[in-house]
Amino acid sequence: MPSVTLERSRKKRLEHAHPWIYNNEIASVEGNPEPGDLVNVLNHQGRYLATGYYNPASQITVRVVAYQPLEFEQMDTAFFAARFRDCLRHRERFIQDGEAYRLVYGEADFLPGLIVDRFGSILVVQLLTLGMDRCREAIVQALIEVMQPEGIYERSDVSIRELEGLEQTKGPLYGECPRHVTVTENGLLIKVDIVEGQKTGYFFDQRENRAAIEPLMKGWGYKSGITLQQTEQDGTQQLLPVNKSGKVVTFPYWDGATVLECFSHTGSFTLNACKYGAKKVTCLDISEHAIESARTNVELNGFTDRVEFVVADAFQYLREQVKGLDERNVRARAGEQKVDTSKALAAGGKTFDVVILDPPAFAKTKSAVKGACRGYKDINLQGMKLVNEGGYLVTASCSYHMRPDLFLETIADAAEDAGKVLRLIDWKAAGKDHPQILGVDEGHYLKFAIFEVRSKKN
Repeated sequence: MPSVTLERSRKKRLEHAHPWIYNNEIASVEGNPEPGDLVNVLNHQGRYLATGYYNPASQITVRVVAYQPLEFEQMDTAFFAARFRDCLRHRERFIQDGEAYRLVYGEADFLPGLIVDRFGSILVVQLLTLGMDRCREAIVQALIEVMQPEGIYERSDVSIRELEGLEQTKGPLYGECPRHVTVTENGLLIKVDIVEGQKTGYFFDQRENRAAIEPLMKGWGYKSGITLQQTEQDGTQQLLPVNKSGKVVTFPYWDGATVLECFSHTGSFTLNACKYGAKKVTCLDISEHAIESARTNVELNGFTDRVEFVVADAFQYLREQVKGLDERNVRARAGEQKVDTSKALAAGGKTFDVVILDPPAFAKTKSAVKGACRGYKDINLQGMKLVNEGGYLVTASCSYHMRPDLFLETIADAAEDAGKVLRLIDWKAAGKDHPQILGVDEGHYLKFAIFEVRSKKN
């Protein structure tokens, strides 16, 4: 097998399980490997370290697939089938609710450049690198052997392929691939558009995080003066919700939260909010296609009467609500200062028990971090201003370059400007179908937090 020898002075990332080898770390190449071929990786003393596939046109010249020599020196159907069986065992151990999850997660499953998402009997594949693209036939055959899918659809329509000298592409690879597939997650029905949806059509990485909002969805009836009391009903004493006037409350979601979900995509947090008892949810996204997807999913689960849909830019929507709230607060203090009440109030002013912010990546490169900080600060600043006293801000970042400490620092700055005190209630990363290799910081991309929001001043 051809080999690459590494520079003596390089950082020892490979020994710490990082699977990428950059072109400036390579001292020499022997054996004339073709792009996509497997090569052995040697240290400067000639000692074997790993095996990976080679692409001299990419800044990441070698991507490691094994830490011991491969028996047949190729990534064939048998190689991929064995890896896919390992992936399946991991998911079956940790994902208990159905057959929808990320089956293959690139480097974290020792298959760099390959993503496979499972939507029941349909698989969606992304081939992100030249090495994986050259193996597409073996990958498809191995998936058929291990998973017995009805269809395999490719969504390699991503710009990262261009860095590997590849064109973007998508389309069916095997069997029958319907555009829409309905799956179950957290006991909820989700209709996924595998052809036109973002990336592979759905984001599985927030599965556990969506379920984590359950405790936030109930316990709000006291705000309206509703309490549970022993009350005679149909000739028997029952524990029922009773309002300030002593009347029994018949609305089933009297104790539920009012919720705003921004950047809703398919409405996944909205669905979980409704499942766990929310009173009213505002589901917002700038994309009409996303809102139509969310509307379909809400209807599928029977939550239509509790959800309103808004097609709008989240930044603008949040600012409009804050502006309206500020004007109302000024008028509420009209007895203390002069206010021109002849002018119409600004639109907006809505507040919520729970505000959920799950934006797309604001920082896709290191150079974009400064601008991303401004974006994250802005949405969190406006979002926490709209949280009712003692309510909750649920916020996330999927930008790898937005490191966890910087993300928390940015939110803390926003809280200072908003005059709020935040209590961190929960802190999570991606779900169990998105494992992380220790030492590979690039895999630690998702940050998810739940904060209780309190005001410094009344």
